[in-house]
Amino acid sequence: MNRLREKYQQKIAPMLQKELTLSSPMAVPQVKKVIVNMGVTQPAEPKARWQIMDSIIDQFKVITGQKPNINLARQSVAGFNLREGDPVGAMVTLRGQRMWEFLDKLINITLPRVKDFQGVSRDAFDGQGNYNLGLEEQIVFPEINYDNIDRVRGLQITIVTNTKENNKALRLLELLGMPFAKEK
Repeated sequence: MNRLREKYQQKIAPMLQKELTLSSPMAVPQVKKVIVNMGVTQPAEPKARWQIMDSIIDQFKVITGQKPNINLARQSVAGFNLREGDPVGAMVTLRGQRMWEFLDKLINITLPRVKDFQGVSRDAFDGQGNYNLGLEEQIVFPEINYDNIDRVRGLQITIVTNTKENNKALRLLELLGMPFAKEK
């Protein structure tokens, strides 16, 4: 079992149940899934876009351990040199064991590697208990070899919880070890 999942089950869940005065252990906030998303903005030629997508797919496999879904353009946009069916991004939804492994790696290894890291924002909740985190570079993940990437790209990470309240989700992520920025 993953050490973060074990920590959640043995320490964090009982602590949250007491803190939030919940009668049932099933009502304790928990992480349901993690969604990792990366958009592709260049170049304009469709063949080159597919070559870039191959590179992005390989990076996603290394980062998440799972092959991503390719997002295709639904309609043509002349201003962006985009045709219907062209790839515009890639997305992975992680659940279960892979989700816990990714969260453990994100919290303990990846975020501390971010340049000039002062902690993640406390204000990135969406009002439904889900947390959104943007990383400017995919090279902060230790598995990515800088020499093998064609371009530095950002990615979006969404942590989806089963609670509908931001304060409960914040407390859950704090106890999991998410390095939030100090309050001013």
